[in-house]
Amino acid sequence: MDSASGGGGPPDPNASSGEGPSSSSRSAAPAATPVAAEPSSASPAPPSRYESQKRRDWNTFLQYLKNHKPPLTLARCSGAHVIEFLKYLDQFGKTKVHAAGCPYFGHQNPPAPCACPLKQAWGSLDALIGRLRAAYEENGGRPESNPFGARAVRIYLREVREGQAKARGIPYEKRKRKRPTVTATAVVGNVSVASTQGGGVDGDGGGGVDGGSSSKTVAAAAATSTAV
Repeated sequence: MDSASGGGGPPDPNASSGEGPSSSSRSAAPAATPVAAEPSSASPAPPSRYESQKRRDWNTFLQYLKNHKPPLTLARCSGAHVIEFLKYLDQFGKTKVHAAGCPYFGHQNPPAPCACPLKQAWGSLDALIGRLRAAYEENGGRPESNPFGARAVRIYLREVREGQAKARGIPYEKRKRKRPTVTATAVVGNVSVASTQGGGVDGDGGGGVDGGSSSKTVAAAAATSTAV
C-alpha cells in the first residue's frame, strides 16, 4: 500500500509552481529596458548661445528698470529710457573712443595710451538692441509699442556709429546691393521665341493680332539693342 500510494499519487503542485514563476520572471525582465530609456530620449535640447545671451540681456534690462530712480515699469518704458540704458552700459565698455581734443583722434592704431574713456562698441550696442527688441515681443509686448525699435534709438545708434568711426579712424562703408542686369541679347532671344510661337497660332487662323504685336515687339527690342 505504501509503495502503491507513493508511486501513484498526484504530482506535487509545489514542484510545478516553483518552475512557473521563475520562467515567467525571466521572460518578463527584458520588457523593462525600453521604459528606462524613455527619460533620456525626452530630455529637451539646451538653448542656443543666442537664446542664452538674449535671456541674460533681458534680465539685465529688467533689473535696470527696477533699480531706476524712480523705478520704471516695462509698460512705461520709452525710447528715451532705452538710450539711458545704453549710456549706462558705457561704464562697462572696453573700446577706446578718443575725444575730439585727443592727439590720437582719428588714429586707428595710436602709438601710446591716452586718458580717453572706454565705451561700448557700436556693433555690441546694435546687436544688443536687436536681441532686446526680439525679447520684448516674445514676452508679450506689441510690435507697434516696442521701445527698442523707436526712431530715437535708431538715430542714437547711427550717431554712435559715425562718432566712433571718426574717433577711431575706422571708416564705415555701407554694403551696396547688386542689382541684376539684363542684356539686350537675352531680351531679343526671348522675344524671337515668342514670335515663333505666335506664328503657329496665326497659321491656325486665329491670331492675326498676336502676329502683329509680336512683330512690333521684335522691332522695339532690335531698336533697344541698337541704341545700347
